[in-house]
Amino acid sequence: MGLTLAQKIIKNHLVSGEMTVGSDIGLKIDQTLTQDATGTMAYLEFEAMGVPRVKTERSVAYIDHNTLQTGFENADDHRFIQSVAKKHGIWFSRPGNGICHQVHLERFGIPGKTLIGSDSHTPTGGGLGMLAMGAGGLDVAVAMGGGAYYITMPKMLRVNLTGKLSPWVSAKDVILKVLQILSVKGGVGKIVEYAGEGVKSLTVPERATITNMGAELGATTSIFPSDEITFDFMKAQGREADWVALASDPDAVYDEEIAINLSELVPMAACPHSPDNVKSVDELGAIKVDQVCIGSCTNSSYLDLMRVAAVLKGKTVHPDVSLSIAPGSKQVYNMLAQNGALADLIGAGARILECACGPCIGMGQSPNSNGISLRTFNRNFEGRSGTADGQVYLVSPETAAASAITGVLTNPQTLGEEAPVTLPEKFLINDNMVVAPAPESEMDQVEVLRGPNIKEFPTTEALEDTITAKALLKVGDNITTDHIMPAGAKILPYRSNIPYLSNFCFAVCDKEFPARCKEYGQGIVIGGANYGQGSSREHAALVPLYLGVKAVIAKSFARIHCANLANAGIIPLVFKNEADYDTVDQMDELQLPDIRSAIAGNTKIMVKNLTRGTEFEAEAVLSDRQREMVLAGGLLNYTREQSK
Repeated sequence: MGLTLAQKIIKNHLVSGEMTVGSDIGLKIDQTLTQDATGTMAYLEFEAMGVPRVKTERSVAYIDHNTLQTGFENADDHRFIQSVAKKHGIWFSRPGNGICHQVHLERFGIPGKTLIGSDSHTPTGGGLGMLAMGAGGLDVAVAMGGGAYYITMPKMLRVNLTGKLSPWVSAKDVILKVLQILSVKGGVGKIVEYAGEGVKSLTVPERATITNMGAELGATTSIFPSDEITFDFMKAQGREADWVALASDPDAVYDEEIAINLSELVPMAACPHSPDNVKSVDELGAIKVDQVCIGSCTNSSYLDLMRVAAVLKGKTVHPDVSLSIAPGSKQVYNMLAQNGALADLIGAGARILECACGPCIGMGQSPNSNGISLRTFNRNFEGRSGTADGQVYLVSPETAAASAITGVLTNPQTLGEEAPVTLPEKFLINDNMVVAPAPESEMDQVEVLRGPNIKEFPTTEALEDTITAKALLKVGDNITTDHIMPAGAKILPYRSNIPYLSNFCFAVCDKEFPARCKEYGQGIVIGGANYGQGSSREHAALVPLYLGVKAVIAKSFARIHCANLANAGIIPLVFKNEADYDTVDQMDELQLPDIRSAIAGNTKIMVKNLTRGTEFEAEAVLSDRQREMVLAGGLLNYTREQSK
């Protein structure tokens, strides 16, 4: 029996465990990336481990999230990251060089390599044929120190692509269709592999758009084969020496398979407030639009923005629409400037933003109250735009550009013949905004610069014998990490300051939650299905840790957040019987008797509801290794103990 592409890469990097679905496996990691919203904490954790130099083939620190410098906090974090990168062997991508996933695809990604990043959209690298996964910052720190990255061996899901995209239909419409079929929970515990004759019709930037939004499926990652299309892209980037051909075996066996005929796809849109709430643009009709934002790690490539420029050339943005465009990298920005496309964008009335994440993470460009915003981004969670009642639709660059001109949601197929846009034979290559680390012989001379906003990693303690605490919060299904720990321009500058961040924990759901935690000292959170979906931000676990959350009991968990809870020493528990969710009310006093023994022995866990005089059974969502971590009080304590 042959292997899938993902299984081949896993096999080549397996350092522990067996490739049996559902078992815990450890993988050697070749590359890591961080961004500045999660990077400061990741590097504080790396320092705490006491490893002097990174042991990966390539680690890169990007500055792309907190670039709106309204105070000293972001600038201090950037300075800290640059100095710690220089000291410890990490390459540093300066502010303005671009979004981590776009730049990494262009300049550093290599087919067949493993990559983890402290950002949930790291699977963008799957467009090159990498096994690229989002992870918590502590997992990234451990990997930089030479440790393995542990995941549950996933199932393999094949998406068989046939046909070819029609004019005005794009890669964004492909992944929106996949989300419509599978939902935001449909990829949990799976690797999505794209195959079939239709793959040959997709460029690497198009493939990367699809793998990028695979994060919204809840998938471990998504991947395309590395073929002659991949070679052409890497050659155009001057990196053809890094290319290798990779594909699944003809007799590879998949756990699931779906088929999509690219020729049958039409322009799509994800409606508020979930990426899987997908309808066709024609189905939605001519909705009045207030704002259009084009960019993000999903759709800010040269190919995307050249297509936008072709639509906008000689036109004027509708007077009722605010249009902003953020190129994904300095390379893209420079090339648009040199070939005149940037002038077409500016001439049409677009507001050109810097090469950064920007509006995608609520960093500026919030829409008007109750405004309709079309975005080429990957998430449209409620409040993520920075406007509590903003109505965000996720669309392709082509649909976004057409709608910016007409003032209403518009199918770009109504514009007539599409102007042909192709990738260049050679990209403009200038890596002058990437700073190399100091040589190992000079690293001791580098001073790490810390600002007053940078606080230490929250302390953790070994798991106690019995936990008795109130259910300080009860929430429903599909709670995102944006609900748990919001982003946005007002909060993101404090990602390195857990005590300050704690004031905003679960503010979207219940503004009184932080105060209750501080009043009672410790607590338990009750959640619904797919708890913790969305971003990889470990702050959604670290801040609850700081507030005294001892356990989260949910119907089910999203992969990365579940791992982050265990890393923080918080116990992730699932209801043995989902109906028991209804038997717990907020502020009920719960007890986990002999929980340490139950975790250590992997025995039955009973939860007593002392308020109601009832009990129910729960299960710990932990591998054997994670059990040891939770007993120790989290991954940092566990790592220290293992190194003794």
